[in-house]
Amino acid sequence: MIARIASLSHRDRITTVGLTITGIWLFLVALFWLLSPGDPDSGGGVGFLVSVAGIVLPIALVWLGVAQARELAVLRAETDDLRHHLSQMRTPCPDEDISESVRMDMPEGVRMSAPEPQPARPAPVARPRPPAPTRAAAPAPAQPDPAEQAEVDPATLIRALNFPDGPDDAEAIEALRQALRDKANSKVLRAAQDVVTLLAGRDVYMDDLPPEPTRPETWRRYAEGGRGSAVAALGGIRQPDALEIAAAMMRDDEIFRDTAHHFLRHVDGLLARLVPKLDDLQIAVLADSRTARAFMLLGRVSGVFG
Repeated sequence: MIARIASLSHRDRITTVGLTITGIWLFLVALFWLLSPGDPDSGGGVGFLVSVAGIVLPIALVWLGVAQARELAVLRAETDDLRHHLSQMRTPCPDEDISESVRMDMPEGVRMSAPEPQPARPAPVARPRPPAPTRAAAPAPAQPDPAEQAEVDPATLIRALNFPDGPDDAEAIEALRQALRDKANSKVLRAAQDVVTLLAGRDVYMDDLPPEPTRPETWRRYAEGGRGSAVAALGGIRQPDALEIAAAMMRDDEIFRDTAHHFLRHVDGLLARLVPKLDDLQIAVLADSRTARAFMLLGRVSGVFG
């Protein structure tokens, strides 16, 4: 609605231009008929039809162009509004204890008990959800100091990739803070939070998408550069509704498509450097994290896994 209101003045200018061109054309047609010599037997019915077509078709083309320009103005305004919202969403708020993605992935009871954040944009309305094991995404942490960047051990990074289970999950919150001190890890975690938040806005929650078990060798093969059918088992998210919504967002939403590709590129780099350090049990825990579930879902609809 805000985007459409913002485009009204531009649309009015387009309408004014269309009316002006139409008026000029009708004036020229009237002038031609008044000044041209009349010859009632010159064309008959065919001549009359040609004359009508010559008058009406240019006007129709003008207003077709006006309609397309008006729709383009609306689309541009909506795109600018979405880009503004996304940039606000990616900027951490210092007063925010829990990010929007945390609240959207929490079951109803946990969301009611958690402190209410003050988001940069109105939060999507969450649907009622049945009781389920309480798991949530990440709180919005403070911006890491580059001087404090340090290598994070694999167990801590895996815990951070799953995000805390709520504001009282002190161990996971500390793991997330440690992981964010590393620049590469910070990019992955923030890209994952963007993706989870956008999917939650369409009622696609990572807690509702348990993946099919995948052998650790498949993850190692992907980390070594394997793609297509060799790693097809990684597309373990098979819930039809979630796949349909994610595919539609990738196809129709330019903002989400760019965010998803950004996320997939960073996860590729993360897996390449992290998976070789993990044993089979750690890989299984990583594969069940919220970040990995989002990766499986978007990788499947993007054709990464064949």
